[in-house]
Amino acid sequence: MGSLLFPGQGSQAVGMGKEFYENFSIVKKIFKQADESLKFPLSELILNGPENQLQLTKNTQPAILTVSFSIFSVLKDEFDLKLSSFKYFAGHSLGEYSALVCSGSLSFKDALFLLHERGKAMQEAVPVGKGSMIAVLGTETKIINDLIKLKQDEGICEIANDNADGQVIVSGNKESVESLQIILKKNKIKFIPLKVSAPFHCSLMKPAAEVMRDKINDIKFNNPSFEVVNNVTATPEKNSFIIKKLLIEQIFTTVRWRESIITMSKAGIKNFVEIGPGKVLSGMIKRTLKDAKCFSINSITDIKNFKDEFEK
Repeated sequence: MGSLLFPGQGSQAVGMGKEFYENFSIVKKIFKQADESLKFPLSELILNGPENQLQLTKNTQPAILTVSFSIFSVLKDEFDLKLSSFKYFAGHSLGEYSALVCSGSLSFKDALFLLHERGKAMQEAVPVGKGSMIAVLGTETKIINDLIKLKQDEGICEIANDNADGQVIVSGNKESVESLQIILKKNKIKFIPLKVSAPFHCSLMKPAAEVMRDKINDIKFNNPSFEVVNNVTATPEKNSFIIKKLLIEQIFTTVRWRESIITMSKAGIKNFVEIGPGKVLSGMIKRTLKDAKCFSINSITDIKNFKDEFEK
């Protein structure tokens, strides 16, 4: 059995999905639907840029959904992907929306609207330059949490993403994250400042969650056809009411991706199939589960290799 996984922000690139767009009418249709739903040419941004516009959170989020959903639709409709081979769907941050669309819980049109609004709300929650995010490498989550408690200031500094063994993202007030960096240097712990437009997945995002609460609750969600492993609890969920509640919480809480992967592994999952731009999730999985089989699908060649390997 396998799990289908969908990437989040950071996997975007100008030209993503272009090969699928040029070869499959179903993808042209999906891109056109995105443009019509959002009332601006998102497809042009995806295919041709400019990069600085694609990188805006309000554009990045629906763009990654559009490409992920396009590749999934090609796999299912053109290459007869056997969905019965999969037990779980899961997505990293905004990728959870892709998972919900592909598992039949949420319409593509509604997800586009929610992600565009989510991107705007997250961007506007904290003034530019007031927040910061860093990647902390080679250190356990518990140790990082203990070091956060040693900070001298009262500002927000929290674990935003528990991505993989040895890869944790910290988010918060600029001064508070800088205070943690001093402690990390003293302890000879490696970290990398991230180029982000806002401090995602921490308490500073609560205003964004409030903005999104009614918008999420006003949208019709169905119970998904597959169990979706959510970011907030790192457990499978099929109840649409609970899924809505968790999507609101997800905006300001830790993305528990490492634990989600472990949850799926303990349930017997050996094959993880990443659908969408980039190969970020496959890299995270290999850091956490040494014996897992990972497939990244973002080209037609990838699909053919995957079909040969996975469905033989």
